[in-house]
Amino acid sequence: MAQIKVIQIKSRIKATKVQKLTLDALGIKKMHHSVVKEATPSIMGMVKTVHHLVEVTNL
Repeated sequence: MAQIKVIQIKSRIKATKVQKLTLDALGIKKMHHSVVKEATPSIMGMVKTVHHLVEVTNL
């Protein structure tokens, strides 16, 4: 499966609780932190939930 790189580009301060928990589940701890994940349907659903806070690139 393809891998994606997810980088947090906006602050989580005004995000809802669900969005904050989604960022935690993705493994993103702070601004400009990035993680590499497999592009599974569950991960893509999480990314869709926080699409306005993160930037996604294919590897």
